[in-house]
Amino acid sequence: MTETARLLRVSSRQNALVKEVRRAFGHGELTPDGYCAIESVRLIEEAIRSGLRFKAVLFSAAGEARAGRLLPQLGNHVQTLVLSDEVFASAVATESPQGVAALVKLKESSLDRALGLADPLVVVVAGLQDPGNVGTLLRSAEAFGATGVVLGEGTVSALNPKVVRASAGSLFRLNLVRGELAVVCRQMRERGVRLVATSSHKGVPLAEADLRGPLALLIGNEGAGLGRDTMGGVDVVVSIPHAAQVESLNAGVAGSVILYEIARQRRA
Repeated sequence: MTETARLLRVSSRQNALVKEVRRAFGHGELTPDGYCAIESVRLIEEAIRSGLRFKAVLFSAAGEARAGRLLPQLGNHVQTLVLSDEVFASAVATESPQGVAALVKLKESSLDRALGLADPLVVVVAGLQDPGNVGTLLRSAEAFGATGVVLGEGTVSALNPKVVRASAGSLFRLNLVRGELAVVCRQMRERGVRLVATSSHKGVPLAEADLRGPLALLIGNEGAGLGRDTMGGVDVVVSIPHAAQVESLNAGVAGSVILYEIARQRRA
């Protein structure tokens, strides 16, 4: 059987799999059986490279040519469909889709797993609403050696299509959990993890702070930052020196700069 012979052609918006994909993209949530919706050739190949399990891959009629590239990388158990361009556009998140989407199962994660590794570094995202900022932090967390990421209450879902795209595949490989900020902070303190926060107005200059050993980096809301109670319980507040005329860095950039400095100190 040729690869293209595997493709089932679908022209109805009411197809059960199409409806699953539409809901997963539209609500930024898992399907009832626990799969995440993703799109673009690059992200699908990142998911394959990350060893994720696929349920289905869907192509638009215009994007069917990409099947020859992707299908050889997928097992025969994966459902593969070609949708009319209209039906495909109704199911996916972007206005100008590449013509390919998929349902993938994310890896199982836990805070215990993140803290159980040597020299744990956990990024705690508390109340961030901008998907680009969250995706950037996920990408930087992987790049600079974080052992886990916690998404606290009020934070945009990691399954938001814009978060998934901005993470550039890091979402597939990170130890990622949701948790209540106060509970997570208490659990980490009990495990000997120091809590680090950032402020644009005060704190130890980043280069002077000791950021070695088990750490949790707390990143707060874009406007309000971390709450007073949370800030009162951290072990160290760091500031990133920058030009006086710049009020502050956005959360994604600030978190990335601090993660780089943590990685630099650990290498040293």
